[in-house]
Amino acid sequence: MASSGANPTGDTRADDARHYRRPNWFTNTFLNRPVALVTRTGLSLWGSRVLEVRGRTSGETRRLPVNLLTLEGRQYLVSARGHSQWVRNVRAADGELALVLGRRRVRYRAVELSGDEKIPVLRAYLKKWKAEVGVFFDGVGPESADEELGRIAPRHPVFILAAA
Repeated sequence: MASSGANPTGDTRADDARHYRRPNWFTNTFLNRPVALVTRTGLSLWGSRVLEVRGRTSGETRRLPVNLLTLEGRQYLVSARGHSQWVRNVRAADGELALVLGRRRVRYRAVELSGDEKIPVLRAYLKKWKAEVGVFFDGVGPESADEELGRIAPRHPVFILAAA
């Protein structure tokens, strides 16, 4: 399913690169803001952190709640909604970002994963947060075959984090 209408060239990679499901008013007002507020006080809800990244146009710090995934000792950020504004800002900032929990701010360098290296991360992410984000993965879940996860992987950017 293309996110932005029919692509006249038939290039599904272009559709995947544009894939983004913008949060609605309810999500921004009654879900994201309270989670960000609680996270800023120092309580993590299921791995939540507040992502801080420099805006690619304004240069101002942008903040929003994200789910930090730890898998085999490594930390990852996954964009369930696709090629979102935070993803575009992280790319423009050469991966420089901070994650905040209470008064603790940790700086990272994010490196985007590609291809099959995303599959185990997407599977773990869906295993942990499918109830919250499953709707954004077009019926693909943690029990899905690698081929199905590979099919939706281009629509969901994944970043591995390294201490900055």
